Amino acid sequence: MKRFLYLLLSSFIFFSCTPTPENVQQTDVLPPVYPDYCDVTIPENIAPLNFLLRADCEAIEVSVGEGALVVNAKGNEVVFDLDEWKALLTRQAGKQLTVAVTALIDGQWIAYKPFRWNVVKDKVDPYLTYRLIEPDYEIWNHVQIQQRCVENFDVNALGHYEQLENRCMNCHTFANQDPGLSMMYVRGPGGGAILNRDGELSKLNIPGSVYFGFSPSGRYITYSTQKIIPAFHSEPSKRLEVYDASSNVYVADLQAHRIISSPLLSDSLKFETFPTFSPDGKYIYYCAADSVSLPADIRRLQYALVRIPFDEATATIGSRTESWSEECGVWSENGPATDNAATKSNLPPLSTLHPHRKTSVCHPRLSPDGRYLLYTVADYGTFPIWHPEADLQLMDLETGTVDTLAVVNSEKSDTYHSWSSNSHWFVFASKRDDGLYGKPYFCYIDSSGKAHKPFCLPQQHPTFYDNNLKSFNAPELGKGKVPFDVHDVAKAMKLDYIDFK
Repeated sequence: MKRFLYLLLSSFIFFSCTPTPENVQQTDVLPPVYPDYCDVTIPENIAPLNFLLRADCEAIEVSVGEGALVVNAKGNEVVFDLDEWKALLTRQAGKQLTVAVTALIDGQWIAYKPFRWNVVKDKVDPYLTYRLIEPDYEIWNHVQIQQRCVENFDVNALGHYEQLENRCMNCHTFANQDPGLSMMYVRGPGGGAILNRDGELSKLNIPGSVYFGFSPSGRYITYSTQKIIPAFHSEPSKRLEVYDASSNVYVADLQAHRIISSPLLSDSLKFETFPTFSPDGKYIYYCAADSVSLPADIRRLQYALVRIPFDEATATIGSRTESWSEECGVWSENGPATDNAATKSNLPPLSTLHPHRKTSVCHPRLSPDGRYLLYTVADYGTFPIWHPEADLQLMDLETGTVDTLAVVNSEKSDTYHSWSSNSHWFVFASKRDDGLYGKPYFCYIDSSGKAHKPFCLPQQHPTFYDNNLKSFNAPELGKGKVPFDVHDVAKAMKLDYIDFK
């Protein structure tokens, strides 16, 4: 009983000592909150947007929704109660919330200009899988793969270098955002593609796969094989360049355990990479570049957007490819378009798609509804995470318009994107804060195709990003929690290979 009274009294003293605003001075500037959560659009199922005030303040008060949710605390950290936050967003879904920040600085309460959170009913897929990696070349093998529930702060480890003998791991990829069908690749001797089917893991002998994507049925994966070479820049402003010494694209039949190839996807005079199936399974989209002398002519390495037909019923790759034509502004076969449907297209020319010299395309990803094509553009090359000029662009495949996503992109690298299953959200990795550490950002696409200002993945502790020394790499959204963890992957590594012919 005495212990209970002591705790109760301590709590009373603590809260009573937290100052409350009085004699407030108004200012017309937005509060310096970090991460930047001012005037962003958020889904109703997102975790609390806890933040720091980048100011030397003694106390802070934050009022959300005109007093519907209030935080009063010492210092500069704002942490919302999870249950209260969820209740508020559920009530206010489809509405705007006004956020008022008042801070005690040098003995004076300052009221900043209020900002807004636009809460939309279109939910984001609740799980995010990403790779944690040091943002440099020396410690590449200290890799982790985690899955985070974005509705709260729960984290599950899927891969860890300590359990996997310091191996490098590719990030985890879902089939149609389905946690019951997914794959990750563990490199090195004894490594392989770890296939998850409803929690039953198997090790596939598909050597060298780097980028891959599932067909709509889940029976096939398209993947690229690469010989990846790191190189160092002589320019002080550049740190590292990564390029492919060779790369080809294939399709693996996960049921018949066979590899399907085409000379059009393994041309020795071209680099083919970043393959992905269209949502209807009728095309494989990928990027291709004419081979150049590397690394001497790295700036001449320009990847174009290409697609090739695929027939799931017969498991055959088409006999022609179609490239995005700069001259015609259409998908064209071997030069000027010959297909009548393509000729009628009003899609813009490539020069419109890639302004400011950004003429190399990578990471094409189609929205699950088939309407949008999201991709990265950079000046040259195949590894945009090292390119500060790398930006995202969005092609509307119904109207032919292209959005350069000025509201989304920053002056640093913005790339490695994936879609939510409802096609209203995508997540991407951005180095906008310091040019070094990548963080996951979420962007909303409304029903008219308009992109909204993105927001950073919220964390339980507002100081997390200041103390974190890992980059979030290749984020992927999923509709649920995967039915395995890092220990299951470690066991799967000891399984016999399932060979492909």
